[in-house]
Amino acid sequence: MLLHGHAALVTGASRGIGKEIALELARNGCKVAVNYYNDPSPFIDATVSEIRALGVEVLPIEADIRSSEQVSTMFERVISSFGRLDILVNNAGVQTWKPLLDVTEEEWDLVIDTNLKGCFLCTQQAARHMKDHGGGSIINLGSGCNKLAFPGLVAYTASKGGIEMFTKEAAVELGPYGVRVNCIAPGSIESERTKAEDPDYAGTWSKMTPLGRVGTVADIAPTVVFLASKAASFISGQTIWIDGALFTQAQWPYKK
Repeated sequence: MLLHGHAALVTGASRGIGKEIALELARNGCKVAVNYYNDPSPFIDATVSEIRALGVEVLPIEADIRSSEQVSTMFERVISSFGRLDILVNNAGVQTWKPLLDVTEEEWDLVIDTNLKGCFLCTQQAARHMKDHGGGSIINLGSGCNKLAFPGLVAYTASKGGIEMFTKEAAVELGPYGVRVNCIAPGSIESERTKAEDPDYAGTWSKMTPLGRVGTVADIAPTVVFLASKAASFISGQTIWIDGALFTQAQWPYKK
């Protein structure tokens, strides 16, 4: 129970990686606000029920993180309900699969506004509270796109690269207030979304990963708990890669 008595907000937490992060925070004694937007009710209902079954307080909140007004209202509700906010996990994100020359302005804006602007708006609101209440921990979700260009994912890659630099900037500016900011960069993670993209996702990516398997959503959440806990009290401004060394290896033209 590393986070007993703490309160967290996880964006995009009705399913996938966000849901598992919310559950792992709850398993460690944390009250959890579960943000979602335009998601079918069975998903959010199941997530809330699973968290409630762990015996901790849970608050579902629908809000579009692209909207400063909705983000402000969301944080007011969280702090009013929990009395505090110690942890923010900026997990919500979207993708558009298209070549650079075919991406529309609307598609670009959707991805950048959700992934990068949403991260900024939520971080700003959380930090304003945390700086006056003893500090806190903010964890942003990056990607292999932080380091490498992914063909057909121009807006997503730009947003995730931006998140890594935003993490560093936020860590430097918020450090004096006791607010730590870090980034987690998952590699090939099997989830509902990735399996929909490739039915043999695990088979495809496990061959490329030095550890010989793909990751699961359960591989991500424990690192979030660690970064949010006192065990990571001197870690800030860092990107933690959870990728089985996938993005550490170089392309190599010689046979092994």
